[in-house]
Amino acid sequence: MSQVLSSAWALLLGMGLLMVGNGLQGTLLGVRGQLEGFSTFEMSVVMSSYFLGFLGGSRIAPDMIRRVGHVRVFAALASFISAVMILYPMFTNPIAWSLGRVLIGFCFSGVYVTAESWLNNAADNANRGKALSAYMIVQMAGIVAAQALMLAGDPAGYETFVIASVLVSISFAPILLSISPTPSFERTQPMTLRQLMTASPLGCVGMFLMGGVFSAQFGMSAVYGAEVGLTLAEISTFVAAFYIGATVFQYPIGWLSDRMDRRLMIMAGSIGAGLGSILGIMMGDQFIVLLFAALLIGGLANPLYSLLIAYTNDYLEHEDMAAASGGLVFINGLGAIAGPLFMGWLMDDAIIGPSGYFMFMAGLLFALALYAAYRMTQRPSVPVEDTGVMAAVYPSSTAMAVEYAQEFAIEADQDGQDDAEAA
Repeated sequence: MSQVLSSAWALLLGMGLLMVGNGLQGTLLGVRGQLEGFSTFEMSVVMSSYFLGFLGGSRIAPDMIRRVGHVRVFAALASFISAVMILYPMFTNPIAWSLGRVLIGFCFSGVYVTAESWLNNAADNANRGKALSAYMIVQMAGIVAAQALMLAGDPAGYETFVIASVLVSISFAPILLSISPTPSFERTQPMTLRQLMTASPLGCVGMFLMGGVFSAQFGMSAVYGAEVGLTLAEISTFVAAFYIGATVFQYPIGWLSDRMDRRLMIMAGSIGAGLGSILGIMMGDQFIVLLFAALLIGGLANPLYSLLIAYTNDYLEHEDMAAASGGLVFINGLGAIAGPLFMGWLMDDAIIGPSGYFMFMAGLLFALALYAAYRMTQRPSVPVEDTGVMAAVYPSSTAMAVEYAQEFAIEADQDGQDDAEAA
């Protein structure tokens, strides 16, 4: 790990600051929108817009990088992010915020693609897994740290927006001033959705459903907290609980999934997270129980993203895995766009009210559990000794990080086969 930190510390520091800025603006808008009197559906459109931009950026950014290079793309997109964050409190209406979120989502996607390709270039076969782990830890730590900064200013004013903008502005200084060479850039064409659905129906359906669950956590958790009357400190703690759970449970679930039928783990994780959602519906008025529900949902639902990718890989040849990753991330993005829109409709007082937040996630999670159980009757499991390694990737990563995780999983699988043959 020390080798990874010495070669990529500037990149990890910059990405950490970016994630703090991103996590801060997501929660801040949820709170400020409630103060401005936006309806839950208007806020759902605002939150969904980020994922629309993110999905578009993941498709366009690679071509931008090939044309003008990593440094220019990174600096330009980060500058746009900083500018939009400053403009939010100046134009407090849902249309302006939605347009800003589309732009910010697009820019963050491009920045992540650029940074992830840099990270992969800084790693080699011996430490790629550690580099990815460090990157994922920095991502989650940044979002959690952002919640503490919510208390640094009044969300009804400008201060917190300025803090988010400043963090993004200084985030690219350590990266652009470092001496790390810019890498060559190649991108695998994604597999068609028809091919993906044929290879792994559960992987495709699961990634779409998990897109909705993740967008509920990243985009709508602060909206829910504001709607039920939580204090600013309570909203920050509630949002952070999802990501703390994701970080704590990711590796134990990965370890277990490499030693059993992954469909059982998908089903168990979905049921557990679904029960956490039911707990939020029934006892969400008790803050400690609400935190436990968030911890359980985040801890059991987020690792399903990596688990579904690993499960899909079990039915693919090594040379097809990178192409499949792009398609799976695209499907997940479609779910992330649709999720907040439907959730915002459910959370309207004329439909269900704030409890629609947890009802929506419970519905998606139990649907995934049922579909996993159905798929177990349609296809025999892959023998455990023939499955690959699950590489930890968070839903906030782009297809670029997933491709690199695939490379690590393939290398680990091949090393395992070589060790078995040598024994």
